[in-house]
Amino acid sequence: MSSDLTPDAVAAAAARIHDLVRHTPLWEVELRGRRLLLKAEHMQRSGSFKFRGASHATLRAQGRGATTVVTASGGNHGLAVAVAAAALGMQADVFVPAAIPPDKLGRIRLAGARVVEVDGDYQDAADAAADHAERNALPYVSAFDQPDVIAGQGTAITEVLAERPDCDAVVVAVGGGGLLAGAALASAGRVAVFGAEPEGIPTVTQALAAGEPVDVTIDSVTASALGARRTSAVNLGVLREWPVTMGLVSDSALLRARDELWEEHRIAVEPAAGAALALALDGPPLGVLPCVVLCGANSGWTSSPPAP
Repeated sequence: MSSDLTPDAVAAAAARIHDLVRHTPLWEVELRGRRLLLKAEHMQRSGSFKFRGASHATLRAQGRGATTVVTASGGNHGLAVAVAAAALGMQADVFVPAAIPPDKLGRIRLAGARVVEVDGDYQDAADAAADHAERNALPYVSAFDQPDVIAGQGTAITEVLAERPDCDAVVVAVGGGGLLAGAALASAGRVAVFGAEPEGIPTVTQALAAGEPVDVTIDSVTASALGARRTSAVNLGVLREWPVTMGLVSDSALLRARDELWEEHRIAVEPAAGAALALALDGPPLGVLPCVVLCGANSGWTSSPPAP
């Protein structure tokens, strides 16, 4: 594990980005007869929790003299970096896979970023972005493979545990694993941490089984948000130090959970958020009062939400 990644690093990140991020609502609800806390990170600036890590890493880069940052994203992280850079008076160069959802692409451009579309998937975009950053001596803000980003993501859980000390479990959707690692650090063993992955993108599940990052295929409706082909050694180091429990959910289960949240509580989130919710609702309860992080709401309705 990186020596920069400790529970104290999350606390330090929270102090740094306090005036940049929103302290998002924490709601107690009931679904299928189960009490849940919902951390409304879909209401975060840029529409997802990604703004926490993006703003922290971008702010730190600015402190080292940078005026431009580079990143790659399937959507939410790129938008978060673009919004963070604009808020700090900086430029963002965002590399995206050609299959990025049009609504996410449009939002990134509206935020003022320079966008480069790359043939292939997220990893292809990340490789191109890293090359661009190296050739131009620009700081690269990873979606999940960077201590500043991971520490920033963990601040969402810091807020949850400060507000509701009776929370005994945290459930997060997992793409590359940055939010999961941040949650593990922020909880520091005080509560159980669960990571939900789509069955079609078992990135961290397979890496933990193999003991190292491995490539996986990407086959899920959540690909634009959770479509990381592989996790990183940095994240795995955190998860070895602060163990978590992984669970796989089907696309049908996560879409059902996402739709149920709309039907019962009129909360509209993207499919990735449905992954964490499905893990909390299907199977044995994960705790007496688990908190599900609603990670984003930037796209994903294959049709309009049902009319009231």
